Amino acid sequence: MNKNGHRGFTLIELVMVVAIVGILMAIAIPSYNSSTAKARRTDGQTALMDVMVRQERFYTENNTYTTDLDDLPASSDSPEGYYTITAAACGGSTIDSCVILTATAGSAQASDGNLTLNSRGQKLPADKW
Repeated sequence: MNKNGHRGFTLIELVMVVAIVGILMAIAIPSYNSSTAKARRTDGQTALMDVMVRQERFYTENNTYTTDLDDLPASSDSPEGYYTITAAACGGSTIDSCVILTATAGSAQASDGNLTLNSRGQKLPADKW
């Protein structure tokens, strides 16, 4: 014990604690960001599936798909707002036979990329489904 009776932390002890906290944060933050990106991706997947169900209903009534989502009782945004949904004819075919839906990632989810689903059941990128 010190002669004056003062007790406290030394500079070395304080630096070591700060270093340990820094190392833990360097491990925890990327893991947390990855988990939140996966959770937000579910928002886009759900929106794509919902709009595709509405596209199929539209197809049974009109014998064609639509690129105008206002024709469907559906929103062009995902429920949580992380993605915007658009529709187009599949490459190499017409809108009468195939539609491809794209969920474009917004600013909070931009690093995760876009999701697509077509009326033939193909989901891209496959590793994100």
